[in-house]
Amino acid sequence: MRPVDEAMWAFGRVSGFMSLALFTVSVLLGILTRSGRPLLVLPRFSVSILHRNIALLATVFLGLHVGSLLLDSFAKLRPVDVVVPFLGSFRPFWQGLGTVALDLVAAVIVTALLRQRIGHRAFKAVHWLTYAVWPVAMAHALGNGTDAAGQWFLLLAAASGAAIAGALLWRLSSTFLETARARGGNLQ
Repeated sequence: MRPVDEAMWAFGRVSGFMSLALFTVSVLLGILTRSGRPLLVLPRFSVSILHRNIALLATVFLGLHVGSLLLDSFAKLRPVDVVVPFLGSFRPFWQGLGTVALDLVAAVIVTALLRQRIGHRAFKAVHWLTYAVWPVAMAHALGNGTDAAGQWFLLLAAASGAAIAGALLWRLSSTFLETARARGGNLQ
């Protein structure tokens, strides 16, 4: 492998990992934001801003991940593979899951940018796709990632999965406090 390809491959791995880690934090902050609770000393509006900015940073790393792999001759990623799932030459199913996750992220971004035009209800409906993005992206990382067999990666994936599962269970529980109720002062 040429040094340029090795650098692109390493950059692709690191940027993919960073994107997944940041999306994990973003999902956790999104659930917390929805609850209406502050985060440590941050008020609710700051948690919301932090959630949005971390999601944007995760998206930047996702773009760097895909872009670096498009430039890597070893990865053999074609532009069509970035848009149409399951066509790739290397582990097409697992690579396709990455494409599905990318497409879902793109849908969320487009609706976020058009939020004023399409309305809050449509934005919120599409934003629910983020609950599907995370496990699809994690499956892509575990099935296609170079580091997926590494103990450090498996430990971080398990910790991330446990954190997301715990947050989702809390989100679905009766103790979850909705933002509207929090603003109304009804803290049951």
